[in-house]
Amino acid sequence: MKLSKQAFPSDSSHPYSSTVPQPDQQSALLLVDLQNDLFPGGALAVPEANSLIPLINAYIKHFSRQGWPILATRDWHPANHRSFTEQQGPWPAHGVQGSRGAQFHSDLVLPPGMMVISKGTDPKKDSTSGFDGTSLADRLEDLNVQTLYVLGLPTEHCVKHTVLDGCQRGLQVVLLTDATKRREPQQDGSPNALQEMTDAGAWLANSSDIGIPAIFH
Repeated sequence: MKLSKQAFPSDSSHPYSSTVPQPDQQSALLLVDLQNDLFPGGALAVPEANSLIPLINAYIKHFSRQGWPILATRDWHPANHRSFTEQQGPWPAHGVQGSRGAQFHSDLVLPPGMMVISKGTDPKKDSTSGFDGTSLADRLEDLNVQTLYVLGLPTEHCVKHTVLDGCQRGLQVVLLTDATKRREPQQDGSPNALQEMTDAGAWLANSSDIGIPAIFH
């Protein structure tokens, strides 16, 4: 199991390792669903998600300075998407194509020309992973990416499924734990998303593990 010394407190019982891969020319940063609907005030708000924005911007700046690729996934649902409660689905309408809720948060400092991966565009299919029904895998292959650094919202849904799919596709995947948050509190007896990801081969890391200044912690 590949874990950093800075895993979440709930994972403190795991054996620690300091072998977190360091980003290089074969690395990319993936921003998962940093849209208004996932921030406070949005349809699927993650509590206190606004507090992540300064550190997310620091990650973006770090990768941009090095010339390493940055990509972003977004929910881009048609208004009649099957996952919405209006269609007997589990979620309120969110990430609707062209809506304010589907826009990236305005406080994010996104790089010019950033690759945007739209998911959930098929009204009959609920896509929780950034790889599901998208061009993400092809984009990463074109960029010769071997290691994918993932952050975003929420930890237990779209972030988790994206990380699991990345591991399944043979990528080295590093979850940046200090730049992701859960939407729902961890319940006793419920699946532990971090455990699922590390069991699949992902690393847990935070900003100090990959050289982001401590001022952003």
